[in-house]
Formats: sequence, structure tokens, C-alpha cells
Amino acid sequence: QVQLVESGGGLVQAGDSLRLSCAASGRTFSSYCMGWFRQAPGNEREFVAGISNRGISTVYADSVKGRFTISRDNAKNTVHLQMNSLKPDDTAVYYCAAAPTMAATREGNVDYWGEGTTVTVSS
Repeated sequence: QVQLVESGGGLVQAGDSLRLSCAASGRTFSSYCMGWFRQAPGNEREFVAGISNRGISTVYADSVKGRFTISRDNAKNTVHLQMNSLKPDDTAVYYCAAAPTMAATREGNVDYWGEGTTVTVSS
């Protein structure tokens, strides 16, 4: 069992940066690929970024490539999402997720979800 708790959301202006964190409980954290997803009002949840269990491989949605960076610290059971050059279109609830493979992460076939943290970007 893995429990995920996100933090770091808030209200920022366009062009600002924000760093989201996800704290995981459970001794199996390092066996999971981790991902960040987001859901804007009226939209479906979408993939944002993923990282392999050892942190060697990363993958990003085209909409955030070059602006967002995902990282993890297996010693601290945490995963982060550094978001730079934020745009109003980035406004959404951001979710942390754990999945068995990178392919499953990208497809949203995850084993565990966090409760989400809200990011609002004003123009």
C-alpha cells in the first residue's frame, strides 16, 4: 500500500515558478514509477510528467516540455515537479500517482493516486 500526499500548490502569476512535492508512505516507493497528472475544470485528467523508479528516465507531455522538470528522492520517498514559466493554461488540480511501469504511468493506469493540490495561474 502506498499513500501519496501532494503539496506546494497555490496562486501565482503568469511567468512565475512553483514547485510541487509528493510525499509517499510505504517501503515500496522505489519500486514504482511516479507521475504527475492534472485536471483543469471541465477537462479530463491528463498526463504531465513521469519518472522511472530509479529516476533514470523521464517523460513529459508536449505542453510542458522545457518548462517542467520531474525529479525524485527515493531516500526521502518524495517526488517533485518544478514548474517554470507558468501559463494560465497550467491552471488545474495536480495529482501525484504511482504506477508499475513508465508505459502504465503515461497511460494513467496507475495503482495509487494522491488527493491533489490546486495550482492557479493568473494572467
